[in-house]
Parts: sequence; C-alpha cells; structure tokens
Amino acid sequence: MENEFAPMTVESVRLLLEEAGAQVAARSGRSDHYGAPRDFSFEVKGVFPNGMALHVVARQFNYRDPWEGAGRVNDLVDVSLLRDGAYVPLPKGYPFFQGSDQEEGIDEPTLRELVVCVRDLNPKIYLLQHLTGDEP
Repeated sequence: MENEFAPMTVESVRLLLEEAGAQVAARSGRSDHYGAPRDFSFEVKGVFPNGMALHVVARQFNYRDPWEGAGRVNDLVDVSLLRDGAYVPLPKGYPFFQGSDQEEGIDEPTLRELVVCVRDLNPKIYLLQHLTGDEP
C-alpha cells in the first residue's frame, strides 16, 4: 500500500531547491537537537539567480497512526517568499502568494510547483506592476 503523504526532511527540501538552481542554507530544529531553542523541525532557505528566495519551515511534526506511517513526519511545510531580503507576495496571476507572502500547509508536490514558479519568475514584473499602478 502506498503512503498518501510524502514526508519531507531538511535534506529532501535542500536537494529540491539546489536542483532548481538555488543557493541553499539549511538547519534542523528540535528534531535533532532537543535542547535547541527553536520551535521548528527544520528550515531551509534558497535564493534563486533571479534574486527571489523561498524560506521553507517545517514548524512541527505530524504524528501518524500506525496504519498511516511510522512515527513523526513532516509532510506539510510553510513557505515564505522574499525579494531582495523582504517578504513579498507574487504578482497577480500566479497560483501562489496572492495577497500574502506566506503559504501554509504545503505538501511536497505543491512545493515542487511553487519552486518552479518562483525560479522562473522574471522579477522585472514587479517594476512593471509598479509603473502601471497594478501592485498587489
């Protein structure tokens, strides 16, 4: 029987961002270091060549029943979007970050779509929207 969820780890998210061309920094939270004063399982930040960045945080483990999977997993993450170091929404017309700089409860397939969307974004669209007065 296949699992309906794909657990994410600091390594799998780091690899996903690196394969998409981002420069990546990652660290674990309480999952590996119980004395750590952080309330997340892991966080990964990737900066793409276009200057856009994603900050992925697995805030806590989800506990699965024995028939669903073994132990604690991170199958959902929260993702923030940054441009030039500041949190921003995506321009209008994109499937993510509309009116918000954060997407919550993102599963692995959606994270892959989101990474491609941000990686392929031409940041000049922000200037165009500013010039036309159509900013989010």
